Amino acid sequence: MPAFNAISSDKLVRLIGTPDCPTVLDVRSEADALLPASFRRSAEDVESWADVYAGRQVVVACVNGHERSAGVAAYLRTTGATAEVLEGGFAAWKEAGLPTIDPEKLPRRDRRDRTVWVTRARPKVDRIACPWLIRRFVDPEAVFLYVAPAEVTGVSERFGATPFDVEGVLWSHRGELCTFDVMVEELGLTGFSALAHLAVIVRGADTARPEIAPQAAGLVAASLGLSRMYSDDLEQLEAGMVLYDAFYRWCRDAVDETHDWVSHTPRRSRK
Repeated sequence: MPAFNAISSDKLVRLIGTPDCPTVLDVRSEADALLPASFRRSAEDVESWADVYAGRQVVVACVNGHERSAGVAAYLRTTGATAEVLEGGFAAWKEAGLPTIDPEKLPRRDRRDRTVWVTRARPKVDRIACPWLIRRFVDPEAVFLYVAPAEVTGVSERFGATPFDVEGVLWSHRGELCTFDVMVEELGLTGFSALAHLAVIVRGADTARPEIAPQAAGLVAASLGLSRMYSDDLEQLEAGMVLYDAFYRWCRDAVDETHDWVSHTPRRSRK
């Protein structure tokens, strides 16, 4: 059982990827691997940034879960944050064999410490699925720019945005894999088994191969419906976040659950 004001790796990994995930702050002085969905912050400068997290749920991680993270969490609580430390720190997370992200794989961040991505406008499947993946597992504050196909390269160069789901770039289709597949593998997220399952569904929907996953046809239908409902791509993305949250939780928690109307029909009373 975790100590007071601490959260275990097992509990945190269940929260990552969901809308209820706390803000994860990594305050190690050096890091050759990152916790999923985490932000790097300097423990020594906590007084300069602590107010940003006032009122938030926060988990603070250091090497072993001792003084550095405990001090930062205590400082954050003075601002009104609900702050816990990661029990055992990054060492316990790694010892448990939980997924980590190679920081060398991530694009550079803007002046507000956000990754910025650009892709084609009027998204359907991959261009909603990939932003969901990035925001839930990599950078919760990531920015996504949707532009005309002819403008992707120019916007990427001028604004330092990382292009995805277009031809000739790192983050795009490879063979039979869709961009979502590539991101899951490149970012080291295959350790989330539910993501591996979801990737097959996304691939089937995005590459017109519904036969590889029964749920792919439903994802196509929902995606096309959203694209008709929203003329604003960013509004569509926000709605799509809920859709992929639901698919992820099904992949993680409900694949063995069945449903039929008969089991929910009240029994008739006997005369």
